[in-house]
Amino acid sequence: MTTVPGIRYSYPEEGTIMVHVEGAWAMGRELPGANEVCEHAAARPGTRRIVFDHAGLSDWDSSLLTFLIGLQQGCASTGLSIEFDGLPAGAVRLLRLASALTDLEMRPGPRVRAPFLNRLGLWSLSLYGSLTAVLAFSGEVMAAAVRMARGRARFRRTDLASLLYECGPQALPIVSLISVLVGIILAFVGVVQLRMFGAQIYIANLVGIAMVREMGALMTAIIMSGRTGASYATQLGTMEVNEEIDALKTLGIMPAEFLVLPRIIALVLMMPLLCVYADIVGILGGAVVGVAMFDLSPLKYWEQTLNALNLTQFTLGVVKSTVFALLIACAGCYHGMRAERSASAVGYAATRAVVVGIVLIVVTDGLFAMVTSILRI
Repeated sequence: MTTVPGIRYSYPEEGTIMVHVEGAWAMGRELPGANEVCEHAAARPGTRRIVFDHAGLSDWDSSLLTFLIGLQQGCASTGLSIEFDGLPAGAVRLLRLASALTDLEMRPGPRVRAPFLNRLGLWSLSLYGSLTAVLAFSGEVMAAAVRMARGRARFRRTDLASLLYECGPQALPIVSLISVLVGIILAFVGVVQLRMFGAQIYIANLVGIAMVREMGALMTAIIMSGRTGASYATQLGTMEVNEEIDALKTLGIMPAEFLVLPRIIALVLMMPLLCVYADIVGILGGAVVGVAMFDLSPLKYWEQTLNALNLTQFTLGVVKSTVFALLIACAGCYHGMRAERSASAVGYAATRAVVVGIVLIVVTDGLFAMVTSILRI
């Protein structure tokens, strides 16, 4: 019996092609293709079915099944009937099993809507799990902060210095660009109404107050949420995937103390400075519009800005930026530490960190606006 894999044809009756499978069908050998049988059947008009004979088959493995499945798929559009009864019993059983699984996967299942109480219970359990995880994370961070206050926190000072550089000087270009554009936009928007009353000089008041009280802290926080918050989530998520966080726990080191605390400290220290810098750059952007386009003298613009601002407004902006920094750092670290162990989960954690961070920033800014309005600050 030959061991060279191959096929030959015979025609036991009209409209029927018998495919004789011969030799040893094993992976790694040059095997016939399913297209060859399909083309042979198409070249004989009136062919209605294909049958098989395995009398010359000496050995076979999954390569034979691959050939048969390819033949079945290739002849599906031609209307040919393929009968596998002449093949080895094991191959026939495997083909039937594969066909059954394929039909089951392609058959759309009925959409069953769970009862309302079932869905409510699942939602409640999910909410309870999320709240428990947030409280546990907050407790770990507070415990790490207490240990730092006692001088017992364990983290590398070089890591803190690197994080300070990433959160501060490296963020200056994007903060500068956005802040100057916001200042220019505020000046253009304000002058549309002010010029109707001949009060262009109050562009300085509008830009200065808006930047110091709101836009400086808010825009800086949104920038840092998309930049630093996502970076924190990605870094910690990658460490979770690589099981580095598990290694720290094995060594008896708290991840919240070694990884989270330096990131929170770095962002809380740098955000107020970036906020003050954004205020100054935004005011300069408004000054460019007022001085260059509406004939305001630089000295008059500067005096009007100083008269409109006070220390309370600067303090409010700095306090806002500090709170925003805490929210951004916690959101990024929380979602990074809870990332699942896959590459796609790291990206998902970064997205969640940015979205949650921005939502928390806007909600907190609304609360600040409400409280300052009530206190008339």
